[in-house]
Amino acid sequence: MVPDVFYTVCYNQSNVPPEIKALHTFTPAILPGYIRRRVRGADYPGITPDKDHKVFGMYASGLTNANMNKLDIFEGGQYVRKTVEVKLLEKVGDVKGEGNVEGETKKAEVYVFHPDHEDELEDREWDLEEFRREKMQRWTRAGYVFDGCDPNEPAKVEAAV
Repeated sequence: MVPDVFYTVCYNQSNVPPEIKALHTFTPAILPGYIRRRVRGADYPGITPDKDHKVFGMYASGLTNANMNKLDIFEGGQYVRKTVEVKLLEKVGDVKGEGNVEGETKKAEVYVFHPDHEDELEDREWDLEEFRREKMQRWTRAGYVFDGCDPNEPAKVEAAV
């Protein structure tokens, strides 16, 4: 998740005070064995298992139970929260991952697209740079992110591996 979207979901603003920023770190990371695809008619992606792909993302630390509850509601029933292993990046390469230098392996929680909803995914990968350039502004406005989110239908949480 892009840090600005995280702050908007968890704190209702993308430009949080330094005291809140100090609570969290965001480290570039790779999730092996998954692909990030476009969700038909949506701005956001869904990741699904795929042994031949890797997903670039952020490893976030400092998350509280309250943060996780808000994220579960935000992600909703289309997703299952799973515990996985990611590789932190010591150096970030280009958009295709050329030049990435992988470092430490960490356990992380990710939202995997629920198998019951996979027919909603397109056959092409989701483009993070396109999202940042053209759509992120919509997702980082105060009060916006919970439009249409149902607190009675949060993401499912799988037992830790």
